[in-house]
Amino acid sequence: MKLGLSSYSLLGAFNRKEMTIIDAIQWVADQGGEHIEIVPNLGFSFEEDPTLIDKVREKANEVGIELSNYAIGANFITDNEEDYQAEIVRVKKEVDIANQLGIKFMRHDVASRPIPETTIQQFEADLPQLIEACREIADYANQYGIITSVENHGYYIQASDRVQSLVSHVDRPNFKTTLDIGNFLCVDEDPVVATKNNIELASIVHFKDFFHRPAKLNPGEGWMQTASGNYLRGTIVGHGDIDIREVMRIVKGSGFDGYISVEFEGMEDCKQASKIGMANVRRLWDEI
Repeated sequence: MKLGLSSYSLLGAFNRKEMTIIDAIQWVADQGGEHIEIVPNLGFSFEEDPTLIDKVREKANEVGIELSNYAIGANFITDNEEDYQAEIVRVKKEVDIANQLGIKFMRHDVASRPIPETTIQQFEADLPQLIEACREIADYANQYGIITSVENHGYYIQASDRVQSLVSHVDRPNFKTTLDIGNFLCVDEDPVVATKNNIELASIVHFKDFFHRPAKLNPGEGWMQTASGNYLRGTIVGHGDIDIREVMRIVKGSGFDGYISVEFEGMEDCKQASKIGMANVRRLWDEI
């Protein structure tokens, strides 16, 4: 496997103006990372500064790490056909940027709804337009040799079976899933079971960790709620309540040998947390 970091993990440093995306690439290389996942519009923007595209690619080449995955938001649940088509066109332009960066994996979100609207019935009703959009984008990306993917992310397309359903229906060899081991908890699904369900569909794997508390404990400020009202707080990979070792056994045992991206979104210092998280993943991978 190739171990690296999502640029999103360093959002705190970006927001405090301690680091730019160029600095982040250097920093990941200095920590022994083999790749960095590029998440635009969270700390930096290619739209605001198109010159960053060449600068990012050149910096990665300079320090000898790969640009692994290009991860953007998208939502194909729109009020009308015009907005739906416009969103597809926008995502295709992001595919062009991924290609300019030399990246061969791209995650785009597909849908978002408020939690009361995330029922299985609503998912089945929305599925045809999600399939059509994902197919069109995957076919467009195929000209560049880019594999597109959906992440288990955002409550609506987060459970492992919904991801499986979408990937199966899109039915394109270059459409897979960015498998985030922690995000399954947001819809109260066991990360061990869900990873086992979806690892064969994964184009890239995110390792993250959460503290988990039942709804009755209500730990207060700093925590987010799951779809059924339990509580989560992001933390350093290996410090939380996810059974990281067992998840890693599943990933490694599947034969997955691609990019593993550490993703941090907790309250600890982002640089220290990212460094420790990467070291923990490397150590555990070597031990298993």
